[in-house]
Amino acid sequence: MTKFDREEEINGSDTCRTIEVEVVESLSPPPRPPPLKLSYSGDNFEVDELFLPPLNFAMVDNDIFRSGFPDTANFSFLESLNLCSIVYLCPEPYPVPNMEFLKSNGIQLFQFGIEGYKEPFVNIPEDKIREALKVVLDVRNHPLLIHCKRGKHRTGCLVGCLRKLQRWCLTSVFDEYQRFAAAKTRVSDQRFMELFDVSSFKHLPMSFLSSKR
Repeated sequence: MTKFDREEEINGSDTCRTIEVEVVESLSPPPRPPPLKLSYSGDNFEVDELFLPPLNFAMVDNDIFRSGFPDTANFSFLESLNLCSIVYLCPEPYPVPNMEFLKSNGIQLFQFGIEGYKEPFVNIPEDKIREALKVVLDVRNHPLLIHCKRGKHRTGCLVGCLRKLQRWCLTSVFDEYQRFAAAKTRVSDQRFMELFDVSSFKHLPMSFLSSKR
């Protein structure tokens, strides 16, 4: 804090007065700490990589996760999940950097090419959803990540069918789907989940059938 004096004539007289003016330095908030950066290498815990989850990332069940398409910025986060498998629901080839990441971490890729149709021209292939669901339910593939492009429709349908196996009521299945799809909610997706027949999966262990809502 500093002070300075200023002399000012009043009404043209020789009388002067001294005005003390205080100059207060602006108070700025303390700097925010940098984002937490973590990585694990051998027995050493190092601070050098940002843990950033993919778009729409969430835990579905024990060792089952969902998200949108992960990019290179998400690789450190995915490493922390110790994934064994990825279920990819788009028809486009997996990008080279992503394939290299999978190879370097011993992660198996299961691709089920479901087109990203928009209503009213939606044709969700039930056979591919069933095959993908078999992979998701096989504990030998866990921990596992399910993803499509945005983690909304194709991923939402697959997770919704899993919820039916877990005996969730349709209201709860739809609520979860809508939470991720938001304004992009599709009636056709919900209709597909409603009509999906889970009877062929009744042989599942009880651990998969115990999550009720």
